[in-house]
Order: sequence, then C-alpha cells, then structure tokens
Amino acid sequence: MRKIYSLLAMVTLFSILSACSNDEVTPEERMDEFVGHWNEQDFDAMYDMASSESKEAYPTEEFVDRYEKIYNDLNVENLNVSYDKPEDGEENNEEDGTASFPLSVEMDTVGGPISFDYQATWKKIEDEDGETDWVVNWDPGYIFPQLKDGGEISFQTEAPERGEIFDRNQNGLAVNEEIYEIGVVPGEFGENAEGTKEEIAELLAMDVDSINAALDAEWVQDDSFVPLKKVPKTNEEQLDALFELGPVLSQTTTGRVYPYGEAASHLVGYIGSVTAEEIEEAEPGAYSNGDIIGKRGLELLFEDRLKGEPGVTIAITKEGEEDQVLTQTDVKDGEDITVTIDADIQQSIYDSYKGQTGTAAAVQPKTGETLALVSAPGFDPNELAYGISQSRLEALQEDEQKPLQNRFSATYAPGSSIKPITAAIGLETGAIDPNEAIEINGLTWQKDESWGDYRVTRVSEGSPVDLTDALVRSDNIYFAQQALEIGSEKLIDGLNQFGVGEDFPYTYPIEASTVSKNGEIDSEAMLADTSYGQGQLEMSALHLAVAYTTLLNDGNMIQPTLEESEEDGQFLKEGIVSGENIETIRDALRKVVSASNGTAHSAASLDINLSGKTGTAELKKSLDDENAEENGWFVTYPEDEDLLISMMMENVKDQGGSHIVVDRAVEAIQEIK
Repeated sequence: MRKIYSLLAMVTLFSILSACSNDEVTPEERMDEFVGHWNEQDFDAMYDMASSESKEAYPTEEFVDRYEKIYNDLNVENLNVSYDKPEDGEENNEEDGTASFPLSVEMDTVGGPISFDYQATWKKIEDEDGETDWVVNWDPGYIFPQLKDGGEISFQTEAPERGEIFDRNQNGLAVNEEIYEIGVVPGEFGENAEGTKEEIAELLAMDVDSINAALDAEWVQDDSFVPLKKVPKTNEEQLDALFELGPVLSQTTTGRVYPYGEAASHLVGYIGSVTAEEIEEAEPGAYSNGDIIGKRGLELLFEDRLKGEPGVTIAITKEGEEDQVLTQTDVKDGEDITVTIDADIQQSIYDSYKGQTGTAAAVQPKTGETLALVSAPGFDPNELAYGISQSRLEALQEDEQKPLQNRFSATYAPGSSIKPITAAIGLETGAIDPNEAIEINGLTWQKDESWGDYRVTRVSEGSPVDLTDALVRSDNIYFAQQALEIGSEKLIDGLNQFGVGEDFPYTYPIEASTVSKNGEIDSEAMLADTSYGQGQLEMSALHLAVAYTTLLNDGNMIQPTLEESEEDGQFLKEGIVSGENIETIRDALRKVVSASNGTAHSAASLDINLSGKTGTAELKKSLDDENAEENGWFVTYPEDEDLLISMMMENVKDQGGSHIVVDRAVEAIQEIK
C-alpha cells in the first residue's frame, strides 16, 4: 500500500508542475491585453506593457502624453484596434524570444477616417524569480507608421464661409461683407492717453480695461496695430468719430452684416463667439474655441445649415521632406437660405411703430408665405454680433420697452380682433342668426345678479344690434350674449378648429395660442369675455393673421410658410366656415372701414379699399383696475387680397386706443402698396 501511496504522490506532484508550466503567459495573451487597453485609450496601461528599452527611449511624455494629446486634438472616435491571431495549429516563431503580430488600426477623426497596418513585436523577458513575461517593443510608429522615424502631426483647418440669409427678392438679411477691424497704434496715443482710451471705449462699447489688456499683450510694440473690435462699414457716424482719434486705424476683413438692423433684428438674430457651454451641448467636434455660432433668430434656427463644415488636413511633417497626408476633408461652405420675408414690407411695418412697442405679422393669404414678422422696438444686431460692453447690455436689459424681447413669437389677448372668429363659430353652430337684431340698451350689461359686480361694457350705444352692426361698431354686449347662446363647449371646439389650443405648426418657434390657462372656460363671465378676446384667450400676431385667411380661402385656413423651399398654398385646416357665412363676415369687415361709424373708418381715406377689424385688449389685473393699460389691434387686408396684416401696439390707452394702430397700419400699407 505504501508503494501505491508513493506513486500517487509522484503523479500529483508531476501534475502540479505541469500545471505551472501550462500557466506560463503567452504573447497572444499579452497582445490581447495590449489591444484591449488601446481600444479603451488606456495609454498608461499600454505603457506599463512596454519593454525597458522602449521606456528608456520614449519616456511617458513621449508615449502617454503624446497619445492623449494627438487623440484629443484629432477628436479620435470609433477607435478599432485588432490583430491577426495565429490560426489553429499555427505557432508564432518564439525560438529567439520574440513574437510578432500584424495589427490594424481604424479610427474616425475630425479630418476624416484614418486606418493603417503595423507590426507589433514582443520580447520575452525573465524576472529575478525566474518567471517569464512578454513586453512590447514600442516606437512612435504605433501612433502612426509615418512617425516611426520622427516627425510631428500637422493639423490644418480651412474655415468655411457662413451661408447668407436672403429675403424673397434676394435682399440680404444676413450677409458676409467687407468690414473694418478697428485698432490702435500704442505709440500714437499722445499726452492724454487715458482720455483717448475712454473715448475709444465709449465709441466701441468696450471697457477701458479691455483696451489696456489688448495693449499689454507681450507681442505689442509702439508701432504695432492692436485690433480691438470689428465694425461694419455702414456705421458711418461711429467710424467718423473713431477716425478722428489719433491712435485709431483700421484694417479690412470679412464679417457678418445685418443690412436691415433693428427692423429685422428679432427675426434674423445675430452671431457671436461660441461659449464653453454651447461647445459642450453640441455634437463632439462641431465647434472649437474661437468659432462663431448663431445666437438667436434665423441665425440660430438654421445654424446647422448656415455654419458649413471646415476643411481639415492631418499630415505628418518632417523637416526637409514633403508632408505625408494622413487624411483630408475639403471645406464645405454653409448653405445660403432664402425666406419668404419681404424686407421692404418688414421695414415699412417696423418704421410705422415710430419707436413704440408692439408686434405685427404679414402674410400672403392665398399662398401662406410670411411677408413680415416684426417686433418693436428692436436692437442693433451688428452691435451684439461684434461684442457689447456689460454696461451697454445692462442698459438694453433694463430698458422699459424691452428691446431684447421678441414679441412676434409670443401670445397676447387679441381683444375685439377675435370677433370675426367668434362670429364664424356662432354662425356655423347656428347660435347666431345674422338677420336677427337684438335689443340692447345702455353701455353695460350683465346676465343677472349672479354675475356680482361683473358687467360687460361696450363703447357706443345702439339698438337693435345685428351681427354686421356688432362687428362694425365692435359691440361687446352683442358678442357676450351670443357667446352664452353658443356655450362654452362649442366655443372651445370652434376655437380649436381655428388652431387655438394646439401647437402652431411653423418653421420658426411660435408660442401656441390658448383658450385659457387650463384650456377650459369655467364661468359665464369668462365665456362672455372670451367671445370678444378678453378672459384668458391669447394668440400670436401670426396665428391671428392665419386665422383670418379662412375668410379669404373659401373657409380653409392657410398653412403659413417661412422658407422659400417650403410648399405653399397648403391648408392647415379645411372646411371651417361655409361660403354663405364667409360673405356675411367679409361684408361686415369691409364696413368696419367704409361705414362712417366703423371703428376703422380712418382707413377709408386710403386710395386702396381695406377691410378689417380693430381690437382693444384691456390688461386689467382685477375688476376694479381703473388704470389698466390697453393693447390695440388691427387686422386688415386690401381688396386685391395679396396681403394680410395683423398688427398690435402696446399701451395705446392714452393714444386713442386701436385708432392709432389703424393709422399706423395705413401708413405702412401706403409705403408697401
């Protein structure tokens, strides 16, 4: 039995020794690890696997740091490193203590895809304990083969030209033109240097500290041209004042120019330097420090199409040798964009505001093309595009007229300008009989005592009142009484038919119009208010204009367009109002202007026959708010029906209410027609 036990012990020992021998690491296993680290871009782990000779020749900054910098600079993505493993039964030649594996590297970079093949060579080593391992003989050829014998990565970019924005007549709304780069020559400041700096700072909307920082740069000499700010050539008054100052000079360059300035500022927007936050939010590699980006308006809306794509060349440069190109992407200039806007109409409507606040939208009612989107007052987009001082920005932000607020994308109470829509709903539901005249006495009315202190007020007396008279004189009491006949549910359904309470489908983001905050009308008083554009009903100027197109398109509401490439003449809603009811409303809207007692009769002086509806929206915070301001509205179209304008002016209470809006709209139409 002892012999058997001894034999078993010997077999066990032999098995253990064999197992130890079989556990010896192979070059294939080390290659697997190396490739895995590489794919994960774990360059520290890769470096740990390098031979001592490699580490001596290429310290960590020549390996780890260089890999990281190159991969970051090239924005390497989708890295795929693989190698050819020996096939079954095939052994790597390891007799001399080395092993080689063909490897392949593929990657996407900012300049395009790069791929290459290389040979990975491994060396067998033995440590102090007699255990063996394999280490890689690394050289810079593993980064790119062309770097094996020296050289540097060359990274060159060619900036694309930003696409331009044009109106329907190819007038430039945002164009690339020759502008001035304003700068100073330090040696020309003279005795009153500080005073001159202050003048320059004020004219350029800069801080003196910013000017001093530019002058203190290490490269600056007394005769250097030190650039401070870009200024469009159209700013003649500003430039004349600058050129009168001794140290000021200019150089020409190309920059973004906004020919229509304030008039189209909210629509077109402006560009500016990309921020760290914007770089972080964008697709990787889309922007770098120093790039420009659309900040608002069409510049932001169409940013992806306008910005273009830079041309990139990645090459290996060696002294005395021709560059070896690794990959190259041609520059792709940004796309030019043409919108349906008519810049002259935009300018005429904006000018009619004469510095007052408000918003307007103009459309071609048959095609749906947007001809103008106005927000007044505006701002100078050239000023914001080329840098604005903090004090100047604060002044704009604190201005009571809020010139930085885009009003055409917002919604407001439409006031009595909604009455033709209410009339259409009442006629379609059968609640309103256009031939029925209602007895209404006095200037105020309430259904009964359950309304408490709430009363509906109208601006002029008259009785009996039919639909046409109610529209011509804008009788709130008539519409309040008819709203009770229509009922909340049917009125809401009718407004929904005109798109109220739904997202507004439009290229430019426009706030959705709403029946109320919760989409419901939960009291008779609110129902009455809603019928004549008060309560919580809110619409954008563009949506109100589009709603009126139903009256000019056989009961179909046009789909508004903004880009010239969009298909026009399409309908957003169809069959909303019958032909007979349309004629009733259209006849009344003509009389709003032509009749002597019409609320827009002042527009009758125009040679062009206009139709339309006025509106005044009270901005009361409570029922007893006697000092509440008013917004005035006028929605109008000429008899040839090639233009429809929806115009609102704020704070018109002491200016004649909606009458001033009528007068300003007439001024704009005279310019346009």
